[in-house]
Amino acid sequence: MATTAEKDVPTDGETPETTGPSAAKPATAQRTVRVPVSTVLVAAAGALLLTAAVTFGTLWAFARGDLADRDTAAAEQRQAEQVAIDYATGASTIDYQDFNAWIGRLKANTTADLATKFDTTAPKMRDLVTPLRWTSTATPDAAKVMSDNAGVYVVNVYLTVSSTSVQTPGGGMTTVAYKVTVNKSAGWKITDVGTDHPVKATTK
Repeated sequence: MATTAEKDVPTDGETPETTGPSAAKPATAQRTVRVPVSTVLVAAAGALLLTAAVTFGTLWAFARGDLADRDTAAAEQRQAEQVAIDYATGASTIDYQDFNAWIGRLKANTTADLATKFDTTAPKMRDLVTPLRWTSTATPDAAKVMSDNAGVYVVNVYLTVSSTSVQTPGGGMTTVAYKVTVNKSAGWKITDVGTDHPVKATTK
């Protein structure tokens, strides 16, 4: 005898259960986060200020380094000029009656090689200065670094030299230019000296 499958029929007030893939999923509620415009603007401004501060700090560090290098270079040039002035002034101060003191000034703060050259030429210079009865004093007018090659400075020094001799017993004044080479690496010693012809000569 055939049997009939029985199905549960929901009664009043009951909701049939749905199972399987076709079962409806509950809807997910969407959440919206609202950020005030003022907050965004403040954050952007803060980022810009931070970037500007970092940039300014970097530029300032570079600028300070450049200024420090420039100040150092200027100070070293002034030192080279002063060394050259002191030497040229001493070299132009001559008294034929104290010849050895003049040779000492010619050799002052020079390298050993240059000092040896002055020792070698001293007898000839004595033969020139003594018969002329030469005396002179010098006043520095100006000095300028003409070149700087890795700490080797070539300095032009200009002096006003007042002198007397048997040729000009009344005295005379001459503007003389020296070219002095100063080596920083050698302890600011003088490695070479040259003189130009008088720029201007006058007789008292």
